[in-house]
This record gives sequence, structure tokens and C-alpha cells, in this order.
Amino acid sequence: MSWQQTLKSTINCAGIGLHSGRRVRMTLRPAPVDHGISFVRTDVPGGRAVIPARWDLVADTRLCTLLKNEQGTTIGTIEHLMAALRGLNIDNAVVEVDAPELPIMDGSSAPFVFLIECAGIQQQEQPRRVIRVLRDVRVQDGDKVVSLSPAPVSSFRAEIIYENTALIRRQEGSLRLTDGAFKAEVSDCRTFGFAHEVEAMRKAGLGLGGSLDNAVVIDGDRVLNPGGLRHADEFIRHKILDAVGDLYLAGGPILGHYQGLRPGHAMNNAILRTLFADATAWRREDAEVWDNRAAVA
Repeated sequence: MSWQQTLKSTINCAGIGLHSGRRVRMTLRPAPVDHGISFVRTDVPGGRAVIPARWDLVADTRLCTLLKNEQGTTIGTIEHLMAALRGLNIDNAVVEVDAPELPIMDGSSAPFVFLIECAGIQQQEQPRRVIRVLRDVRVQDGDKVVSLSPAPVSSFRAEIIYENTALIRRQEGSLRLTDGAFKAEVSDCRTFGFAHEVEAMRKAGLGLGGSLDNAVVIDGDRVLNPGGLRHADEFIRHKILDAVGDLYLAGGPILGHYQGLRPGHAMNNAILRTLFADATAWRREDAEVWDNRAAVA
């Protein structure tokens, strides 16, 4: 889809904030061409309420991606919604929320995909703006490595290693963002964590809304969730889902190949900062378009 898209109608939902434990109300609204994605805190005075979905506004990456605008207003746990918006090719939308973080829903992007599809998708009268990767860029932090390289489409490949549990050990996965692949392959894959980390997280004021309803919890070599896993490799699929959402903070779809070894929110933001710091490594351009309205049978 090479034309910009927004929502056909407004839609809302409510849920629990994963880290705050607060009830959160969220509304998705259509937006005009070239608006991009923006968040509006309805519980904050108007002059400080708007937070654009931008890589350079990422202020915290502990267990989620959190944005902060110039007035100090924050919005957190945005990555699963951002992934759904990217996966369904939504270029322009306003996200209103009455709390400091988005609702976690079931811990995946699937509920947000459902909301977007219920609202409907509207094609707009302007070509999509994309970011084309022109040459390889790479970041490394110890044993964590993330890179972007030139490619004709958006594609992802990642690997995770958890030597302390036989349940994961080592998983690899890949995704090409074409032909509904996001919805079919990764959208229902949930965030995950370890039982022994829960107490420490809560002492730090994080994970207060977490439960088996919105996260996969691992205890040794067992999954504590009664329904088990949705996919045998749900863990790596969720890491790819997170990468899709984090990279959509670039301000448009990235045409390039993402490669991640032990990736996470911090590394995903670091690769965007590295990319945009080098003007020779990328180019913003209009996507090629084919106007079906002008096609002649």
C-alpha cells in the first residue's frame, strides 16, 4: 500500500496499565495526511498534552518504550500499538489516553489490530513517506547487537538467547512486512517475563498491572499461564513485534533489513539514533504509487 492511510472512524477501548496498574481509557482518531502518529494525554492541560511518536523523544526503555515531550509529559508502553499501526499500514492517527501509559490489553498487538480493523482503514490523497536505508549501520552493547541494512522492503530477523531456561534457550525468527504477515505471524504474541523478576519489578514501581492475563510468565522451565503458549516460538516473535513498533518511531516505514541479536527497546532506539545521526545512511522519499482508480481494464 503506497498511499497514506488513516482510520475511517473513531474507536475507543479501556484496559489496565501494565506498569501503573491503573485503569486506562484510550481513543484512536483519524488524522490528516502527513500528520503521522501522535499521542494526546487527555488528563494533562492542553499546552502540554501532545506527544509526537518520534525516536528522539524516547526517554526510557526499561521494560517498555516511553516518550517525553519538551514540556515533560510522558506516555509509556506504546510499542504494541505502534507495531499494530505499522503492521496495518496506518500512517496518520491521533491516540488519546487518560493516563501515563497505554492499556496493556492481553500483552500483544492483536487487540489493537482488532480495534483498527473495526474502525476501518481510509486511503488518503498523498503518497506514503518512507525512510530508505542507504548503507549499513550497527550498534553494539556487550553481547547485544542490532543493525539496519539496505533492502527493498521492511524485513526483520532476530535471535534471543536465554541460557537459564530450557524453555527458550535460543530462538530465531524473521518477518517481512508484506501481505498481512504482521497480523498472521506475530500480532498475537505476548510480552513475557520471569517469575523471579516480578517482586523486584514491583519494588521498583513497575509491573503493577501485570498478570497471567496480559503476560507470559516463565518459572524455571514452565509457563505459568493456564493456556500455555500461543506459538512454540512466541518469545522471539514478540521480540520482533517490539522491534516493528519501536522502529515505527522513525516517523514512517523504514525500507531496510533489521537484524537483532538479543534485541530490546534500548537497542532499537539506539539503532534509530545511529541511523539518523548519519545523513549519508538514509533518505526520506515518497513511496512509488499505483493509482487503481486510474487503471483501465
